[in-house]
Amino acid sequence: MRVLLVANTLPPADISGAGEQVVQLAWGLRQLGHEVHVLGRGPGGARGPKLLFPATVLPAALATIRRLRPDVVQLHESDGGLLAVALRLLRRWLPPFVLVALLQVSYREERRAVRPLIDRDSDTALARPTVPELWFRWFRAPSQQFLGQLTGRLSDLVFAPSERTGDELRRDYRVRAVTVLPNVTGAPLPAVAGAVPAVAGAVLGAATISDDPTDEPSTEDRDAPFLFVGRFRIRKGIEVLLAAFAVALAAHPEMRLWLVGAGERAVVLRRRIAAGGLGSQVEMLGRRSPAEVAAMIPRARAVVVPSTYEGMPLVVLEAMRAGRPVIATRVSGMPEVVIDGETGWLVEPERVADLAAALSHAWTDDHERRRRGAAGRRRQLERYQPIHAARIWENQIQAWCQEGEP
Repeated sequence: MRVLLVANTLPPADISGAGEQVVQLAWGLRQLGHEVHVLGRGPGGARGPKLLFPATVLPAALATIRRLRPDVVQLHESDGGLLAVALRLLRRWLPPFVLVALLQVSYREERRAVRPLIDRDSDTALARPTVPELWFRWFRAPSQQFLGQLTGRLSDLVFAPSERTGDELRRDYRVRAVTVLPNVTGAPLPAVAGAVPAVAGAVLGAATISDDPTDEPSTEDRDAPFLFVGRFRIRKGIEVLLAAFAVALAAHPEMRLWLVGAGERAVVLRRRIAAGGLGSQVEMLGRRSPAEVAAMIPRARAVVVPSTYEGMPLVVLEAMRAGRPVIATRVSGMPEVVIDGETGWLVEPERVADLAAALSHAWTDDHERRRRGAAGRRRQLERYQPIHAARIWENQIQAWCQEGEP
């Protein structure tokens, strides 16, 4: 099949989990022999800034569809809402194709996640949204939700990264059917970091991933830190992590933590670290490229994901692939990937004491940490590589083409 993937955020210009999933899926489809093209921003693609992509992509996408005559056109996130409307209105005058949407989150839920963080054990407020985050809640999120609903309702098929996200999309966007297409990782790093131009007509090359699930993960450094990777926004629960880290640090003063990312809460977090006297144990390392993050994860003791809401964060899969255990909250799609006691630790969100206990366990129990890391690596290699998502995608497209429904 000839496939056109339309996305606003694509590496290397954008560091985005949603954008990277476009590349991961494209790589897997190419392994199955499909011809894959990617349309984004830049020469030959949409013109103008990221914010205007939903409108500026229209002429580029229509011209590309007429030229390439794809069998499948796939839109990503709310950025495809206006294009979905245009394709529905003009469909009779365009070459035939299946219209697909891949939606990573429900913006209704993401909007709700912009709220104060509370330690549920002590009922203590840990953090409040910043002004930019409140702007997102009251102005940007509703428009994103509206465009996301258009993308989902007007598409022939809708994919979500987890069962939980699929349930949210059915409820919040009222799409008639959603199929789980799990997020994956494993495409060779050059493909993720820069070998896929964000322009119309970029055809991916072939590659073979030769991972051996029986390989043992490398051993981390003796003083390996915990690692957080993500955008600094309130739903990521970073203040909960800092509070839990401070509790665990009292018993283990040698503990260290790296925070990798940038975002609305960067200044607030720096002040919190300084006020808590954590400056010598917690390092804020700023935004890093996918290649840099991939090099940092094997050096970490464990990857911590303390979020209150997610779709299915890519860093969880990257940690598992590197043989590092995950300490994550029991929210969204994470319990579908991380198995508590087997591939990592799952704790309830906004529970400082529970997260502190998991940090202490991961810091002190070398055997258990390595056992869970090795199990996570095997699970990722067996279930969450690009070829696995590509096969699910291919089966669903073929079923729709044969029966008119997924």
